[in-house]
Amino acid sequence: MPEAAPAGFRRARQVLALLGIAVLITGCGRVGGSKSERSRVSVFDIKPGQCFNPPAVVKSELSKLTLVPCGLAHTEESYASIPFANKDGSPGSAYPGDAALKSFADAACAQQYASYVGKDYLDSSYFFTYLLPSARGWEQQKDRNVLCFVTTTGQQLTASVKNSKR
Repeated sequence: MPEAAPAGFRRARQVLALLGIAVLITGCGRVGGSKSERSRVSVFDIKPGQCFNPPAVVKSELSKLTLVPCGLAHTEESYASIPFANKDGSPGSAYPGDAALKSFADAACAQQYASYVGKDYLDSSYFFTYLLPSARGWEQQKDRNVLCFVTTTGQQLTASVKNSKR
């Protein structure tokens, strides 16, 4: 007859068995949503109302972002794609430079903010950020759009901010 296992060994086996069951129940999911719920989307295909988490490593030029369902934890939501215009309203053909693009984005994203969130940016509990066309994208892909995102610096969002009036 086999000798009875020590109590500590039995407890460890029970814990391992429970962990195994938990893995089977959850499948191969990850914290924050399964891989099937997330997808990489080209920055040229981003539409208002899509939610994202910023990349862990900041690059000078982004080509794709990881799309997250807005019901899952995220920190950014796209709300506008605005074609660049010079101060005179013309689209311009030459790359305007970072300073002109940032100035345009600050004004244009602030202007579009209230119509998406439902509250003026200055009174909102959220912030905005943006992606600018790169010089290479401007020349090679005719990228002229500024992408505006609602963002938070605190607690992650778990729902869309559209018409949230926050």
